[in-house]
Amino acid sequence: MRSLLCAAGAAGILWTAAVVPAAADEPDGFTIGDLRITESSGLAASRAHPGIYWTHNDSDDGPYVYAVDGRSGRTVARITLRGIGTPRDVEAISLGPDGNLYVGDIGDNLGGSWNHVWIYRFPEPKKLRDATVTATQFDVKYADGPRDAEALMVHPRTGRVYIASKKQDGGGAVYEGPQRLTTAGTNVFRKVAPVDLWVTDGAFSPDGSRLVLRSYFGARIYRWQDGRPKDLGSVGVPVQQQGESVTFTPDGRTLMYGSEGGDSEVKPVGLSGGQLPDSAEDDPANGDGSNGGGKDGSSGSDLDPGFIKGAMVFALATALVVGLRRLLRRR
Repeated sequence: MRSLLCAAGAAGILWTAAVVPAAADEPDGFTIGDLRITESSGLAASRAHPGIYWTHNDSDDGPYVYAVDGRSGRTVARITLRGIGTPRDVEAISLGPDGNLYVGDIGDNLGGSWNHVWIYRFPEPKKLRDATVTATQFDVKYADGPRDAEALMVHPRTGRVYIASKKQDGGGAVYEGPQRLTTAGTNVFRKVAPVDLWVTDGAFSPDGSRLVLRSYFGARIYRWQDGRPKDLGSVGVPVQQQGESVTFTPDGRTLMYGSEGGDSEVKPVGLSGGQLPDSAEDDPANGDGSNGGGKDGSSGSDLDPGFIKGAMVFALATALVVGLRRLLRRR
């Protein structure tokens, strides 16, 4: 009888282990404690320094970019940009595959009245300490006239720069820059897709297969396909004072959302199913990738893989119990 109870107990343990999924390895959020950062408007996860996030203030703070530790919320470096004009309305930051940080001075609170905006580019510092660096300044115009925009995204594979405008004259849109930015003339950005969202920031996944665009109170995620976004639907957004920024974690599994205001919080939201970037779907940690969803964002199998695995373990455990029961009867 004791053997029977042990077998039943083992079956219960196996069933529980198989059915209850392991907790996702989701990073913690953090609070930006620097009193100088009161209007955090952009966010980019560092590749050179794990756990570090780059941010900046909106409006007229000056030519500054801050490196914030995602574990403590403490600023570990303030970078001063030289070689550029006076920033006007800095709204976004993104990291390119060339190891450069791109800062978007692209806001226009006057309803799209600036005849041009600017992008600043500088190498991500190898050491985290206060420093002054020389940045390259690019002039930018839109093919269909001035826009108000707050989202700038550099594709991590091609290095091409994209801007997402806010709703204006019928709606927002994603604009594509030239293959390579130039200082020899104006860089013209052309509309490639409409966006029905009041976009305040955006980011590509590390593998470039997903694009997320957020607004003050919502967000949508897209499959990036042939240089165009394919809408996969809405994605969770935390409640924040004024939702202004978003970036992917380096593994692509989590979105980090930022907000304006003093002591602003950066909050994580984990992704699942078809929202996950292709590289995360194919991660060996997911087994055969069947829980990553279909390429079109669908959930794939109707049955959860964890449930199927649990059912198989339960069946084996039941067979074990029945076998032991028959053995005891023979005795």
